[in-house]
Amino acid sequence: MRLEHDLLGELEVPEGAYWGVHTARAVENFGISGVAIGHYRSLVRALGFIKEASAMANFELGELAKEQFEPIKAACIEVRDGKFDSEFVVDAIQGGAGTSTNMNANEVIANRALELAGFARGAYEHIHPLNHVNMSQSTNDVYPTAIKVALIIEILALLDELERLRSAFAAKGVEFAQVIKMGRTQLQDAVPMTLGQEFTAYGVTISEDESRLREAIRLLSEINLGGTAIGTQLNTPEGYAQAVCRHLSDLCEHDFVVADNLIEATQDTGVFVTASSVLKRLAIKLSKISNDLRLLSSGPRAGFGEINLPPRQAGSSIMPGKVNPVIPEVINQIAFTVIGNDTTVTMASEAGQLELNAFEPIIARSLLMSITYLRRGCKVLAEFCVNGITANVEYLRKTVENSIGLVTAISPRIGYENATAVAKRAQETGQSVREVVIEMHLLTADEFDQILGDIDRLTGRG
Repeated sequence: MRLEHDLLGELEVPEGAYWGVHTARAVENFGISGVAIGHYRSLVRALGFIKEASAMANFELGELAKEQFEPIKAACIEVRDGKFDSEFVVDAIQGGAGTSTNMNANEVIANRALELAGFARGAYEHIHPLNHVNMSQSTNDVYPTAIKVALIIEILALLDELERLRSAFAAKGVEFAQVIKMGRTQLQDAVPMTLGQEFTAYGVTISEDESRLREAIRLLSEINLGGTAIGTQLNTPEGYAQAVCRHLSDLCEHDFVVADNLIEATQDTGVFVTASSVLKRLAIKLSKISNDLRLLSSGPRAGFGEINLPPRQAGSSIMPGKVNPVIPEVINQIAFTVIGNDTTVTMASEAGQLELNAFEPIIARSLLMSITYLRRGCKVLAEFCVNGITANVEYLRKTVENSIGLVTAISPRIGYENATAVAKRAQETGQSVREVVIEMHLLTADEFDQILGDIDRLTGRG
């Protein structure tokens, strides 16, 4: 053990730990979720980027000596590359507005820098977690900036999976372009369409959310780094905010901008509410699509039975041969979680007071959880479900021929009144629309089949 001290007094810390006394206090205080911040790779990576950019800015402005700058920079690179994730041990749910997370990062970087400089861990007279690693910074500008950097990293990864999912739906749209079926409104027969149109629409709706996520990235690119405690830039050298933003942009290969008003930017969490809302919107859409897939594949003989989902596992411990739509079901549950997380973000944002919001840790955890779940969900939905969907083509055609809704498509040829009479008679007798139309001498069999065969006109594509 090694002995460290803080304002509360002395405390023993394991000799092999890169974290120190401030982290130890937090670990003792916050055994809440059992999930440490090291679990969130993008957040740790973001902290490494920020501490490195800060060291670079301080060195550039003459505030940090070379003998401290070089090992700190090297330690930051190792942190952002994932070498010390296991040393980020503070619970993701924590009091203190993220101070414990910032302290954890400061201590890990300082102790690793000490090692690289040839000193023992804890020899803070040479490289100090606060005086040197945290120079020109406060939790109140480091932590929200780290959340934004982490969210951008995660959203970009989510966009990659969304593109694959969109492409999977688009491919099915092409594959099923000539497969005619009945569209439904309010679960009732409406008018004919193609299965391809249905799947193409799923791809288009996903593309809309890709656009919204890119807009969210632009909003997240405005940072308050350099504002320190409340946005007044106390304890920063002149030009620091611009310098650290420039270095962070270079390191992340992403254009960040300094907020016009750092006081406002320090207290405002509106961008996190916006990002959460976009994630909720995406989750709701994916859940709706999953509902459709479950309905369309229901059966296989006593349900809709229009499409077949790839079988992924046995569906029952008592019913042999039963296969459940497990992939759409897991997407539904992801959506429920994201919607709940959005409520958490909403309440946490509203609860901010005066110059700071103390509840950014739960905002960070909620958003990172939502993005991670959505990214993984999109991957399994594309790979394990959409790519392997097949259509029951002949059955779908028969449902069109037998549907009362078909009268809408032929009403321009036979007139609205005749179409109404056909629908009523077919409903009463159980005959198909085709049989009734021919029996009433409104169309010949060839004329009817010609209409049904003209898929482009029938489905509005002509």
